[in-house]
Amino acid sequence: MKILCVADTKDPLVYSQNVKKRFSDIELVISCGDLDVNYNEFIISALNQPLYFVNGNHKGVPFKRSSYGVFHNNYGSKYYGEFIDGKVVYDKSRDIIIAGLGGSMLYNGGPNQYSERQMRRRINRMVPSLLYNKRKYGRYLDILVTHASPKGIHDDTDMCHTGFDCFNDFISRYKPKYLLHGHIHLVDLNRRPLTVIDKTTVINVYKSYVIEV
Repeated sequence: MKILCVADTKDPLVYSQNVKKRFSDIELVISCGDLDVNYNEFIISALNQPLYFVNGNHKGVPFKRSSYGVFHNNYGSKYYGEFIDGKVVYDKSRDIIIAGLGGSMLYNGGPNQYSERQMRRRINRMVPSLLYNKRKYGRYLDILVTHASPKGIHDDTDMCHTGFDCFNDFISRYKPKYLLHGHIHLVDLNRRPLTVIDKTTVINVYKSYVIEV
């Protein structure tokens, strides 16, 4: 199964009249954040395939704040795709398990930002679903969709673009096949970073990237 992954900015190869022909073999779309939901709508309409997405640190769906950090309101439709930020979902028709953890490191108190502790709490709320998947399907999940990267992997030195250390712990404990992220803009797409940690391939999908599962 081929999956089209997008993040951060519109790709002219995707946002095109030829998108249906160019990506005719795509069976699923994943967005790693900072893209307008209208872009999601365009992709879904053109490819007629489901789309899962998380928030970035700039563009995102409405939130409400609590003492534990920032949580999303219920959001998503057939037009914009399924909002999986903070969720674990099983796509039965494709036999694939996907979890989403959007947002970035807390750097100026804005929405869609989390401290390390807040992101760990978000992961802890996923644990019952992950354990259930392991018992029922023999694996915790297949793909973790994030906006920020793991700490020390594809990230940068400023606070906004620092990765989360808890993502490294997540990889070590739950061993997804892929961790897909955006957030770190790339100048040369021919040098797109792909890093294998344990059995997890970490990919910066900035603009667009196709994986085969």
